[in-house]
Amino acid sequence: MRRFVSFDCGDDRLAATLDEADGKTGLLIVSGGNEIRAGGHANQSRLAAWAAAQGYPAFRYDRPGIGDSEGDNRGFLHGGEPLKAALAAFRREAPQLSRIVGFGNCDAATTLLFTQTDIDRLVIANPWLIEAADDAEEREADALPSSAAIRARYIARLKNPGRLARDLFGGAIDLKKFARGLSRLRAPEPPSALADRAAAAIAERTKPTDILIAKGDATALAFQAAWKSAAFVKVRANPRVRLIEHGTSSHSFSDDAAQSWLREQLLAALAE
Repeated sequence: MRRFVSFDCGDDRLAATLDEADGKTGLLIVSGGNEIRAGGHANQSRLAAWAAAQGYPAFRYDRPGIGDSEGDNRGFLHGGEPLKAALAAFRREAPQLSRIVGFGNCDAATTLLFTQTDIDRLVIANPWLIEAADDAEEREADALPSSAAIRARYIARLKNPGRLARDLFGGAIDLKKFARGLSRLRAPEPPSALADRAAAAIAERTKPTDILIAKGDATALAFQAAWKSAAFVKVRANPRVRLIEHGTSSHSFSDDAAQSWLREQLLAALAE
C-alpha cells in the first residue's frame, strides 16, 4: 500500500511517500537535482513500488522548496538536515525496520556521501562532483561536458570518420563549440573542492558503499576521472567501497536493460 505522510524539518513541513511492506530492511530514496520525489517520468515512484513488491518498504520525500514541501530550495549541498529528518520519519512510519539502504543518483548521491547518518548501506549512482561556475566566462565553459566526457565522445566519433566529416561540413556540429571542446581535451580537469570532499568522505566509509556508474554518462565520466586521480588513492583502497559499471549512457538508467541492472544492484544490497 502507498501512503502519503509528512514530517518536520526545522520550521518546514516536508512531504513524503511510503510504499509499505513488512520487511525489516527499507529503501530510502533521495531525489537529485530539483526533481520531485516521484522522479523524472515517475522513475522513483516505480522504483519504490518495485521495492515494496519485493518486501522492502520504500520512502521518498521532497526536500524543502521542492514539490509539496514547504521552505526554500537551497540545493543539494544543504540537503543534509532534510535527509536526517527523512531518515527519522522513515523509522517512525515503519517501526519494524532494523536496517536501511540509502539510494540516490547524481547530486542526491553526493548529498548521501556528505551527510553523516547511521544508514547501513549506500547505493549511489553517478555522483555529482562538478563545481558551479562563478562568472559568465566560467559558466560558458561549464556548458561543455568535462574533459573526460569530451574525450569519450570524440573517441566514439573518430571511430566513424565518415560520419564525423559529414557532421562537421554539413553543419551538424557547431565549429566554435567543437574548437572549445578540443581545447578542453588538452587541459587537465580543474581542481574540484567537491571531488576532494567526496574523496575524504568515501575514504572514511566504514559501511558498505556501492558506487554505480553509467559508463557513457557525462556526469559519471567526470566522477571516473576523479576516481583515477591521486585524491582517490585511499578511496580505491577502502575495502568497503565498490565501483560497479554498466554500459549505458542513460544518466538515470532509464532504458530497460539498465533499469533491470539497477534493480539487481539494489536487490543485492537490500537482501544482504
